[in-house]
Amino acid sequence: MTHPPHPHLLSKRFRTRAAACSTALATLLAVFAATPTAAAPGPGPDNGTSTGTGTGTVLNVPATYRTVQAAVDAVPAGNTDRVTIAIAPGTYREQVRVPANKPHLLFQGTGSDRSKSVIVHDTPNEYGGSSGSATVLIAADDVTARNLTFVNDFDEAAHELAGEQALAMKTTGDRIVFDNTAFKANQDTLMTDSPALTRISRVYVRDSYIEGDVDFVYGRATTVIDRSVIRALSRGSATNNGYITAASTWKGNPYGFLITNSRVTSDAPARSFHLGRPWHPGGEPDAIGQVLFRDTELPAAVKSSPWTDMSGFPWREARFAEYRTYGPGAAVTPDRPQLTDADAAVHQVSNYLTGTDGWAPHR
Repeated sequence: MTHPPHPHLLSKRFRTRAAACSTALATLLAVFAATPTAAAPGPGPDNGTSTGTGTGTVLNVPATYRTVQAAVDAVPAGNTDRVTIAIAPGTYREQVRVPANKPHLLFQGTGSDRSKSVIVHDTPNEYGGSSGSATVLIAADDVTARNLTFVNDFDEAAHELAGEQALAMKTTGDRIVFDNTAFKANQDTLMTDSPALTRISRVYVRDSYIEGDVDFVYGRATTVIDRSVIRALSRGSATNNGYITAASTWKGNPYGFLITNSRVTSDAPARSFHLGRPWHPGGEPDAIGQVLFRDTELPAAVKSSPWTDMSGFPWREARFAEYRTYGPGAAVTPDRPQLTDADAAVHQVSNYLTGTDGWAPHR
């Protein structure tokens, strides 16, 4: 099956919700002023109260705030203290927008595992590009999500659309952590981006699960996927079922996507899935994708020539490589660039994540 052109839409806008209503803001300010600090960190029981903790304030969903977005709206703009949004088990059908002026948030699922608290929506890219499509959009810095599942369940088969992009998550902020999370969609599941081509944002995904079919890990942020499972879904083709990555890394940034100590699985036929292709948004020549699969298991579904061109840009001009991949889909051939030991020494998790600010979420 020949895959139709994939119209990534670079939206320069994302939708933000209205400012918090005066009642919710007043409630939150009262909590900040009146609640004593407890010794134990992290979210407390979902008892309908906002409880101060050693790491800041906890806002409970749905006991105090009916939706996740309502809790986000209640956080004061420019807050400097950690605010935990504790999300009780349940399915929250909504879009969530975290604006750039609300950093230092922790989204914490309080269930026994990440499948218990699910944020889901079903909007495709026709409604505002990647920023409008995403179930969750994080534009703020210093945001962590833990023990949660993010889904875009848009039904591709039920719609005739020019593009079926439907994101579960988009980030543009810096120092973003996803810990024990799941991302489920089809086309463009997880987009890790930055506010501008030459701006570097960093994202760390660990002990998580990502599934999709077309370009479902993509964008220009420096992104590490560590100790995780990536599920490449079949689209029913015997020869071309999709592409795991579509990096648009700025040419001045040596670090794009690092997929390390992970496992790729697939229900697609053998030799029918690509590791990736180079995305140049709007034909931008300075978006020179960088992707490294390192110490990661590859399934038989991976093509023997796993990289391919995109929109007239050849993959050989991108920065694609493997290092010590293994499994039935791994091989060393002229069409599969391999990092040398010397190059691998400067392409480790710390190289990707730790900048001059000393951020080191992997330690």
